[in-house]
Amino acid sequence: MYWSEWSLPRILILFVGLAYLLIGIQVTMSHYRQNFYRKVMLAPVLSAPIYFIVAVVLAFWGRAWLFTAFHILMWIAVISGLIGFYYHVRGVGLRVGGYALRNFLIGPPIMMPLMYAAIAVLGLIAVYWR
Repeated sequence: MYWSEWSLPRILILFVGLAYLLIGIQVTMSHYRQNFYRKVMLAPVLSAPIYFIVAVVLAFWGRAWLFTAFHILMWIAVISGLIGFYYHVRGVGLRVGGYALRNFLIGPPIMMPLMYAAIAVLGLIAVYWR
């Protein structure tokens, strides 16, 4: 795949890359604040920069192998975000008082992993756009 113009999928891929840069910074700060007490917390911290690099390079230098790599990485990001959602909801429930409203306010942000996955879904929309 070689890009000849700035089509909607190409713009979306660039946006997804930049979004992963920003969300990667936020996730790193949040998980650093918790001292990475679970090793699984490293997954989004290490993968977000990879998604950023692959997406931005693909947007400017569209090659078939990069497109395939981006496609696979976006599916991995969706799965990773859903796993993160599970851990965050579970983390809220482990706090004193369980699933009380205050624990949703001060516990792990349950929407952050869903945003992580939603950005990947946007990348998949760009992949499957006809």
